[in-house]
Amino acid sequence: MEKKILMGNEAIGRGLVEAGCTLISSYPGTPASEILESAVTFAGEAEDTVRTEWSINEKVAYEIALGHSYTGKRSAVAMKQVGLNVASDPFTRSAYLGVTGGLVVVVADDPGPHSSQTEQDSRAFAQFARIPVFDPSNPAEAKEMVKRAFELSERYEIPVMLRPTTRVCHARQGVTLESVHNLGRTARFKKDSSRWVATPQFLTGLHRGLNDKIDEIARLPEMYPSRISGSGSAARCIVSSGVACANVYEILEDLGLLEEVDLFKVDLPYPLNVDFIEAINAGYDHILVVEETYPVIETQLMNCAARGRISKDVPDYGELTPEVIEKVLKTFLNVAGGTEEDVKEVKGVRPSLCPGCPHRAAFYAISTTFPKGIFPSDIGCYTLGMNFGGVDTCHCMGACISQGAGLYHAYAADGSDYPTIVVTIGDSTFFHAGIPGLINAVFTGARFILVILDNATTAMTGNQPTPQVGVMADGTPGNAVYIPDLVRASGVRFLEERDPYDIDTFTSCLREADRFCRSDEGGVAVIISKHPCIMDRKALEGQKRYRVEVTDECTGCRICIKRFECPSLIFDEEAGKVFVDQNSCIGCGVCEAVCPVGAIVVQETGGGA
Repeated sequence: MEKKILMGNEAIGRGLVEAGCTLISSYPGTPASEILESAVTFAGEAEDTVRTEWSINEKVAYEIALGHSYTGKRSAVAMKQVGLNVASDPFTRSAYLGVTGGLVVVVADDPGPHSSQTEQDSRAFAQFARIPVFDPSNPAEAKEMVKRAFELSERYEIPVMLRPTTRVCHARQGVTLESVHNLGRTARFKKDSSRWVATPQFLTGLHRGLNDKIDEIARLPEMYPSRISGSGSAARCIVSSGVACANVYEILEDLGLLEEVDLFKVDLPYPLNVDFIEAINAGYDHILVVEETYPVIETQLMNCAARGRISKDVPDYGELTPEVIEKVLKTFLNVAGGTEEDVKEVKGVRPSLCPGCPHRAAFYAISTTFPKGIFPSDIGCYTLGMNFGGVDTCHCMGACISQGAGLYHAYAADGSDYPTIVVTIGDSTFFHAGIPGLINAVFTGARFILVILDNATTAMTGNQPTPQVGVMADGTPGNAVYIPDLVRASGVRFLEERDPYDIDTFTSCLREADRFCRSDEGGVAVIISKHPCIMDRKALEGQKRYRVEVTDECTGCRICIKRFECPSLIFDEEAGKVFVDQNSCIGCGVCEAVCPVGAIVVQETGGGA
């Protein structure tokens, strides 16, 4: 067996392929994006037949994996924690109806959060749905738990969640590569309307059966948490899981306290082993629970003496970094230093769109054309349009279109003089959750401008292809689905496509769209802002390039920096002027249109079709 340094997501992808999984579906989202990509690579290396796909959204991805499992074959679906919100409908019902082949639901949580709109705990979601959940503490363990999850899923015919967190997903570790198992299963769906259709008359029985499964899993000896430090006779104990447990162990080791306290590692936080609950409550007067992010283990202990997130002995928000955990442990163990002040956060550099990003030009045109407008937006790298006044709201995938309609109807009820509303949404997000909102807005007579930021990729999560690109997850061709066709089919009567690099033309189109919205026959006006992401080397090579310089005419007004915020435009405090960082500038030349005194000049150097 070979050993290889793998990132956590790569280890999970490898584990899925090794376990004989024949379908893996996903929608990209940090910190989970690399799981499917890694599975594609490992399946190719093993010359194993595994169907992989970037689905349109997490709900669809879940339902595809679920349907695959109905045939007796193993399947998996991967997403981030907020993606589970999208997939919640099939997720909760599948606990009742169950599966035939094993179904592993990989949900990557983001305590902190580092790149998410919430830091919710998917273990609590699994508990709500009554679905077992594994909580790995490192990449090697995540890979091993994939196999255990499939076995548990098939033994009890129930979906099983694997819940890594950002620190597991993106950590690297030496992982043993085992042989890939081809289970040789043939698809066979057995009809059973009382189960697969499950009208209300059957649900009480299915619910009772689900509860029986959970009760039985909670009594499995192999799911009893392991004691990884202490003698078993200590007066205090710590119960922990996931990466928090790994940090607890290392801190105890550094403090020389491994033998002073019993540390129990929980692999299956839900359902928590009932014999373990009884043993902990009977054997210890002082119990500390260290877990991310919600008190899932703590509530199952049902012990008012236990300390943790509920008691706020452990902070009830934010990531449990080693510094936070060390302070908690010192207080619990009465070690000097436990009451020190919190570590001050180090301020980082505000994130910004990449130099040359076409979204920057679109947002600049929108915010300058409609200075009193309202700008709902969505989830993606384009959310950074907030930095220069182009984004006023950001809620969840696809919400911007419906919010735009809600804003319009609120103002329209007060009279005809409503502010211009410009909604922005990325191409991948439009496919994911924007289409129903657009249909609804057209149907209800809303009037706003929708700008679809089409850069031909899912840029924020690693440049995965969108359905319009027509490329599958494994690189094979798929049937392309075009955004203009979807927009027209939604009933939109104003549709234009413009390159945002041409700010003057883009601005004129925005004004034309606004006039349409306010006309007697007006409605939703759609502009497709079309320019490829400059992180795509082929796209960058295919566009014209310019040498950009700032002349002595610069007055130091900083308008180019404040309103355009390109990282390549830098203000020289000593000289009182702006200069161009030629190392980062990609030579798009768009900033020439931004300077009010014409101090930014460009000279074409090459490129273009």
